[in-house]
Amino acid sequence: MIIRPRRLRRNEVIRNMIAETAVNPDALVYPMFVVEGTGVKEEIPSMPNQFRFSIDEILKELADCVALGVKSILLFGIPNHKDEMATSAYDNDGIVQRAVRAIKAKFPNLYVITDVCLCEYMSHGHCGIVKDGDVDNDPTLELLAKTAVSQVAAGADMVAPSDMMDGHITALREALDNAGFTNTPIMGYSAKFASAYYGPFRDAADSAPHFGNRKSYQMDVRNGREALHEVELDLEEGADIVMVKPGLAFLDVLRQTAEISNVPVAVYNVSGEYSMVKAAAKMGWIDENAIIRENMIAFKRAGADIIITYHAKEILENKIL
Repeated sequence: MIIRPRRLRRNEVIRNMIAETAVNPDALVYPMFVVEGTGVKEEIPSMPNQFRFSIDEILKELADCVALGVKSILLFGIPNHKDEMATSAYDNDGIVQRAVRAIKAKFPNLYVITDVCLCEYMSHGHCGIVKDGDVDNDPTLELLAKTAVSQVAAGADMVAPSDMMDGHITALREALDNAGFTNTPIMGYSAKFASAYYGPFRDAADSAPHFGNRKSYQMDVRNGREALHEVELDLEEGADIVMVKPGLAFLDVLRQTAEISNVPVAVYNVSGEYSMVKAAAKMGWIDENAIIRENMIAFKRAGADIIITYHAKEILENKIL
């Protein structure tokens, strides 16, 4: 026997020396939820160790996160008021806008990405204006653009439209540029699938649709070529970053996206993926830290430059990578 690959696996030193994949902790983005009120730190039942925070409490939490090395967050807002035009989404005194101002005032170097979608703000839970039982694409674009501008005016460093409306990157880019925010990047939820992995998030954000589902605008989980077409459209429209969501069940799409993209690629390690790890760890069935590490490496090996994950804080706290 001439070829013996095990020679390069004999001890940790040589394994580390030739390791092909490394995850940069600076590339982790921590999703967080902010709600109205004061003194609120409410654990999300389906997402252990994840919370809904009022603005005062999220500032306390961020002090710990920043000390651990969290560099960037993705912020989701849950308003008290919802209506059929999602007016709280683009209210300059809305929950996200006030939270961003408070966060940037206390942590000016923390990179704040804001979610641009309307589902949390719509009384019916869908991601846009509903007409005749369906989401009306083009009028929805106007509300999304207003939301993005209001968030950036409040201090957001980047916007991330998660609505899956056709033409949303163009609509946001034009609105941001016209408002003077030409340097604000857009991270497109380019290949966002209509996935069962989102269940815990909808619990967290109180954003489940009150009728029907989102399959008329989010991607069909069976389609890979169509997902790449969505990515190509976002690239043509000027997205600064493209994303695949969810992650683990769509690593093939993530790899193919990385191969065609000339901009950085993000992956969203979504709530269901997070909660399954937590549930299995609670039962003692897995080594939690080892599983988290493998998942992060899988995303990176498949081509992700940026990993959005609810594990971000514990990865840094427990030195998992």
